[in-house]
This record gives sequence, C-alpha cells and structure tokens, in this order.
Amino acid sequence: MKKTRDYGTAWRILRPQSITDQIFIKAQRIRTLEEKKISKVGDDITGEYIGIVNYCVIAMMQLECGPEMSTELNPDHVSEMFDAKVNETKELMFAKNHDYGEAWRDMRISSLTDLILMKLLRVKQIEDNQGLTEASEGVKANYQDMLNYAVFALIKLNVHHSK
Repeated sequence: MKKTRDYGTAWRILRPQSITDQIFIKAQRIRTLEEKKISKVGDDITGEYIGIVNYCVIAMMQLECGPEMSTELNPDHVSEMFDAKVNETKELMFAKNHDYGEAWRDMRISSLTDLILMKLLRVKQIEDNQGLTEASEGVKANYQDMLNYAVFALIKLNVHHSK
C-alpha cells in the first residue's frame, strides 16, 4: 500500500503475462542466490520472496479487474482487493495445511523455490494456451500456491535467522 501511495496503480498497465514474468525473475534470482551463495546486487532472498507474495496478489487483482477497468484505481479500493485476495489465499493455505499435515515445515527452502518455478512454468503454458486447460487448475490457483510457498519460505527464513 505504501508503493500504491507513492506510485499509484502503475502495475495496472501490466498484462498478466508480464506479471508472471516479474514473478519468474524474482524466483530465478532466488534460485541463483541459493546456488551461488553470493549476491552482487545486495538485495537478499527474503526481499525477493516478499516481492513474489506481492506480485502474486497483484496478478490476482489484475485478473479480477481485467483490461477494461481504469488504470488508476482508488487506494482504498486497492487495499480492499488486496486484503480480499490475501484472505482468500490464507483460507486456502489453512485447508491445504490440514489435508497435507503441514508438510512444508519439513521441506527445504530450495524445494519451495523450485515449486514456485514449476508453478510459473505451468502458468506460462496456460497463458500461452490463452487460458485453456484440459485437466489442470487455472492461473489464479497457481498464483495462490506460489504465494503460499513464498510465505512458507519466509516463515522458514525467519525461523532460520532467529536461531
């Protein structure tokens, strides 16, 4: 919301495919940093995961708004949409955690990164197919999964850093 107040809703100009590519850039950078262990730019993995969370929410908002809605949105409306998408995704996370027994707690952070990258490749394929799928979930479900994987990674990074 701070960036919305600073920049307005400039992200509205992005096509969904461009948002997917922004998430891909962040996830690929995380993987590179995990493998090389050195950052020459200075930004850390935590910031990149936060970026993935925010871009996933932006992607879901963009899907809801569609291209016909105004580029500049009222910050209060953006805040309401943002909270709605986060809450919906959080409820999904709780349901899946119940069914999967919180398996993410025993996963490596690098596996969460790889799952995000896999979901991104799926979203790219769905986008390239103009949204048509035969048996799989749509792009929104994949954004929700990526958002939750990024949150799990952030939790694990915080736990790791606090030890």
